[in-house]
Amino acid sequence: MPAFPQAAKQQLANAQLRHNLADATSTIRRKRADVVGELDDWAQLREAGAAIKTHTLSNLDTYLEQFEAAVTAAGGTVHWARDAEEANRIVVDLVRATGEREVVKVKSMATQEIELNDALRAAGIDAWETDLAELIVQLGHDAPSHILVPAIHRNRAEIRDIFRREMGEVGTPAPDDLTDDPARLAEAARRHLREKFLRAKVAVSGANFAVAETGTLVVVESEGNGRMCLTLPETLISVVGIEKLVPRWEDLEVFLQLLPRSSTGERMNPYTSTWTGVTPGDGPQSFHVVLLDNGRTNALADEVGRQALRCIRCSACLNVCPVYERTGGHAYGSVYPGPIGAVLTPQLRGTTSEVDKALPYASSLCGACYDVCPVAINIPDLLVHLRTRVVEQDRGWRSTPVDVLMSLASWVFGDAKRLAAAQRVASWSRKVIGRKGTIGRLPPPLSRWTDARDAPAPAEESFRTWWERNRGGGAR
Repeated sequence: MPAFPQAAKQQLANAQLRHNLADATSTIRRKRADVVGELDDWAQLREAGAAIKTHTLSNLDTYLEQFEAAVTAAGGTVHWARDAEEANRIVVDLVRATGEREVVKVKSMATQEIELNDALRAAGIDAWETDLAELIVQLGHDAPSHILVPAIHRNRAEIRDIFRREMGEVGTPAPDDLTDDPARLAEAARRHLREKFLRAKVAVSGANFAVAETGTLVVVESEGNGRMCLTLPETLISVVGIEKLVPRWEDLEVFLQLLPRSSTGERMNPYTSTWTGVTPGDGPQSFHVVLLDNGRTNALADEVGRQALRCIRCSACLNVCPVYERTGGHAYGSVYPGPIGAVLTPQLRGTTSEVDKALPYASSLCGACYDVCPVAINIPDLLVHLRTRVVEQDRGWRSTPVDVLMSLASWVFGDAKRLAAAQRVASWSRKVIGRKGTIGRLPPPLSRWTDARDAPAPAEESFRTWWERNRGGGAR
């Protein structure tokens, strides 16, 4: 997987992708703005959500132990996973213990993060995604590109072709006369999934929230497939990031208002399922929770970076991001794309690889993501914080032309006389490179800046010169 600058350049050449994303995100933005505007206390709700999450993260060890005790008392079993490998091993062993060779899945970012489907496949276990968008991605041998709408990069014609080509290979085929009408596509998906729902003995889910005081897990969704997975199978395995905890049942009152409005632009989710342990004769009779760390304690140790763990995966920041809207999710090289992915992924995976090192720079720092975040994560501040980390870890070693240019800029800005001289040169250069008011293409390595954007030409006169000429005073 190339780093973001190279991957983004490839995606920008895909006009169909940009059209699909612009159409989908603009619709979601409009719906979100309408329902958020209905609430006079939205700002207070936002503050409450941020405060609850901050408090929980500050006392996470206490609430995790409380959650484990509550789940165990309700008849469930809690497993602790330090990383993806350990989590996958636990889930594979649990499925094998049932004697089954297939599972149905509820849409889950945590299982995407640990690549559970690949681990199950390697163990000879088939995993069937039941969320419509995840089903499209799975049948298309594709990767999710959005937190909420994983197949947002596909249009209806592409989905019709995928259904026609792939459904018959793994189950009930699509009708021969399938069109790209949304109702016909949904009907084909229901027919395909029904046999899997009724046959499956094991389900795997994630959770939107985990309530510490009761040991309750919560899943919110729009299609009803989640409720089918959570109630029909005999065994339920839930993979949950440790940051999903909230202390009390009453805290859900805040988040069940924040989440649907921020994610789908709805006042409430069509389906909200909660379950606590097992109930004899009703629902799954064997229940397991895998509590996943996978880098989260590293993020928690960072006093600035830990606020990214407040994220409730609503994807509002993606839908307003000008960078995401033009490049799509695949360019980020992570299951968490967009602004939140640019700050969460480098903390979960570290900043040693070229892919993760580039993510904090995948932003214009316009601040739109902070404005819409329902739990007030200051993503622009986090981006700058992580950029500093990347620079600090390479301090003393200048490996790229950009690093050399930044060192030169630091030297110029460090002295008033050098800065004044540089400004005079810049003003003079306007006669050569900025006659039309913008700078055209520059030779390498400066072409990395000018190839993708029009930069304004330097001013004919610096502010320092203007001040001295008009006010007659010395420079300050």
